[in-house]
Amino acid sequence: MIKLYLSSSCTSCRKARKWLQTHGIAFREIKLSPNLLSKEDLIGMLSLSENGFEDIISSRSKKYLEVVYDFGNLHLDEAIALIQREPRFLKRPLILDERQLLIGYNKEKIRSFIPTEARRVALKSRMVLA
Repeated sequence: MIKLYLSSSCTSCRKARKWLQTHGIAFREIKLSPNLLSKEDLIGMLSLSENGFEDIISSRSKKYLEVVYDFGNLHLDEAIALIQREPRFLKRPLILDERQLLIGYNKEKIRSFIPTEARRVALKSRMVLA
């Protein structure tokens, strides 16, 4: 199941939600609010990222700039607890399934969430029409 972590005030989040809905792709929407992210959710994001916290933390967010934590030097449990208290540290949207993570909205990369079978059907229908 695809999970879409978003903030309702985020334009890119609304674009990602609309894209998934338009393409008929089932997803679970999770609003980034304090204390709603589980430790398992965050560990799942980190396990799919290439560079851990560096990938998912928004170093340009107002909240981050106010406190300037060095997530690389925090213990994993401390960093997770901090993000759970202040999810505005995260980049948005975060889109993931069991095998991939997309950080931010990218209209080309989001296509990788189209189910394989749906891509096969679309490809076959193009071949028939040609």
